[in-house]
Formats: sequence, structure tokens, C-alpha cells
Amino acid sequence: QVQLVESGGGLVQPGGSLRLSCAASGFSLDYYAIGWFRQAPGKEREGVSCISRSGGVTVYTESVKGRFTISRDNAKKSVYLQMNSLKPEDTAVYYCATNTWCSRYPGQYDYWGQGTQVTVSS
Repeated sequence: QVQLVESGGGLVQPGGSLRLSCAASGFSLDYYAIGWFRQAPGKEREGVSCISRSGGVTVYTESVKGRFTISRDNAKKSVYLQMNSLKPEDTAVYYCATNTWCSRYPGQYDYWGQGTQVTVSS
């Protein structure tokens, strides 16, 4: 059974940090680029970051550059999103998803996790 499971979300104060994990089961992660997306209430799902199959290419949306870092460990079948200097506007449900390459369009991704809530508030 193909499955992606996100974890690591929670409530954090502005300026704080969280590390999200995306764990794959039922398939090999090696063949996929992995994207992180987020969706805030009343807003469209937006791409946050993506990492290529080898990990050699990473992309970030402008609003998180310098604050978020994406990484992967194919042996552990996991992808991570380190989020530092969090802001209230980062509040959203965060999802990971698979694709053969790093596309900015959610519709081009195949498998999705169930999401993990990130809330940045004092």
C-alpha cells in the first residue's frame, strides 16, 4: 500500500522552529521528487519547497527562502522540512507529495499524505 505520512507539526511561537517529516511506505522514494505544499483556511494549496530524486536540486517559494530547508534520506525513505524563524503567515496544513520532477503545480503530483497542522501564534 502506497502511503505518505507527515509528522512534526504543532503550535509554535513566532520566531520558533519545527521540523516536518514525510515518511514513505509501500514504494521506493528513490524514484520521486518530493514536494512540500501548504494550505491555509480559505486559500489555495501552494508549493513551499521541493527536492529532486537525488537531493541535488532544491527549490523554495520566495516567502520561505532563507528560513526553510528541505532534505531527504532515501535510505530512511524520508524527506524533511526544517522550518526556522516561523511567522504567523506560515500557519497552514502542510502536505508532502510525490512527482517525477519538481513542479510548482499541485495537480501534477501523484501521491499525497494526509497533512500535518502547523500553527504559528503567540
